[in-house]
Amino acid sequence: MKSINSQIIRLAIPSILANITIPLVGLVDIVIAGHIADAAAIGGIAIGTMLFDLLYWNFAFLRVGTSGITAQAFGRQDWGECSGQLRHALHVALIGAAGILLIQWLFVWVAFQLVPCSETVAAQARTYFFIRVWAAPATLCLFAFKGWFIGMQDTISPMVVDIVVNVVNMVASYCLAVYTPLSISGVAYGTVIAQFTGLILAAAILIVKYPQFFKAIWHRPEHPIERTVHMNTNLFVRSLCFMVIYVGYTSLSSRYGDEALAVSSLIMKLFMMFSFFVDGFAYAGEALVGRIIGELQVGRSSSISGKSMIWVLHGWCIGIAILFTIVFGLWGTPIMHLLWPDVVTDWNYLPWLLAMPIISAPAFMWDGIYVGLTASKCIRDAMIASAVAFVAVYVVLMNRMGIEAVLYAYFAHLLARDIYLTIDFLSTGKSKKVSG
Repeated sequence: MKSINSQIIRLAIPSILANITIPLVGLVDIVIAGHIADAAAIGGIAIGTMLFDLLYWNFAFLRVGTSGITAQAFGRQDWGECSGQLRHALHVALIGAAGILLIQWLFVWVAFQLVPCSETVAAQARTYFFIRVWAAPATLCLFAFKGWFIGMQDTISPMVVDIVVNVVNMVASYCLAVYTPLSISGVAYGTVIAQFTGLILAAAILIVKYPQFFKAIWHRPEHPIERTVHMNTNLFVRSLCFMVIYVGYTSLSSRYGDEALAVSSLIMKLFMMFSFFVDGFAYAGEALVGRIIGELQVGRSSSISGKSMIWVLHGWCIGIAILFTIVFGLWGTPIMHLLWPDVVTDWNYLPWLLAMPIISAPAFMWDGIYVGLTASKCIRDAMIASAVAFVAVYVVLMNRMGIEAVLYAYFAHLLARDIYLTIDFLSTGKSKKVSG
């Protein structure tokens, strides 16, 4: 058991440390917006950032798909396929970036037909977007590198890259926006600088730490990519379902007024804080499950029991969920008032805060395990079921529950993922697959 825990912790902690830096970037953006002292600039940054969230969400498969397949190749010690996965992921990233650059004007036009805002804010957002969009090649390549490093059982390298990117982003954006006439353009240029800095660093790590793989990625592919394409297609559908849920959560909350939108957004921010921790263990699950599957595929006995490791992973996630539930139970309201001193609402948000970690933890963990299994069809189907549950529950409750209908719908999507993947794992032989 100690061996299992030590391997999980070795992979999880670096990812958690990297994730913790993410809120700092948002904090600096707020400070920058305050120094700019322009409501249109603040709105422009918010809208521009949202546009990139929508755009890049569709490319999450570059990290997820690369991680699972590379981990299995690592377990088989198939170094040719390991390098082939990185080569393929980088090719797809560059093609995707070229596509983004080609459709950038059309994307912005369509987005502003759907996102209502003043022309002043829209102008600022366009300025931000049309500068930051040139970071697309670096951003998508970093998705590929992060997935590949995790698959290679290395979460230290992506941690270093993420921290450097976030620190450079904060410093460059602040300096350019506050100490030059660039204003909002400085924030965008700072992000571009940070993303390309991260890409250079990731490439340097590859050259220094994995020189044999750096040389191999320039060779012609020796492994078929049909499996990778199939997995990435399923994961792309998964990303679209995520967009339905998370964009739906925000847009539906806005229907109930500014106060309801603000409180529901704060609940989601606190939920994201929890996700930074549990995601680290999900990444560990991707790497370890994939490695075990690869070892079993070539008849090698694994140093750890796959079935035991999966339940230990769930134990860690449930433990973190209980810890956050206690924190939210003791200090949930003070934390909400810290984030928004004037928070006033006529509905009790605390029960939602208390329930969210426990209900969501299995969904996060199963995602990581299924990525390691490369069971992308199950991941896709679970997310389709989750999106259907989200929409169905909201439609049933929207005229009776007010803003809480949105939260019931969000919880329904989490429960759908929990139930679908738990039943699938226990009933389809996947539990035996990780045990040989």
